[in-house]
Amino acid sequence: MLTQETKLLLIGQVTDISGIPIRTIRYYESLGLIKSSRRTEGGFRQFSLDVLTRLAFIKRAQNLGLSLEEIGNILQVYDQGQAPCGEIKEKLQDKLLQIDRQIDQLLTLRSEIKGLLSGWKNIGDQYEDTICPIIQNIPQC
Repeated sequence: MLTQETKLLLIGQVTDISGIPIRTIRYYESLGLIKSSRRTEGGFRQFSLDVLTRLAFIKRAQNLGLSLEEIGNILQVYDQGQAPCGEIKEKLQDKLLQIDRQIDQLLTLRSEIKGLLSGWKNIGDQYEDTICPIIQNIPQC
């Protein structure tokens, strides 16, 4: 009987446990984010149980806004036997700055749209070469 350490999972089992589609698992493998341990005689991928930990990490890191490239770099550090927490902290700090910039841009856009809507007047006349003079900042008569 196989022990927990030597038990291998087929790709379908990995999908069932992780909730990640087979196509995505294959894609992650093509990027080098995960590796299959071997293949069956029929050519089916087999994965060790630690692939579940990697997939959970990848999913969480993506939810935090990290790209697959960034995640791959972090996993490379981990695969070299080093703790990647320093790299992760740096990436998350960068992500936070990006979010703050996006919030500022959205607040500016919100203010501009609110200003347009607060003074909105329906204009019956069409202006030449104009779709909507209100948003095109064309003075109204």
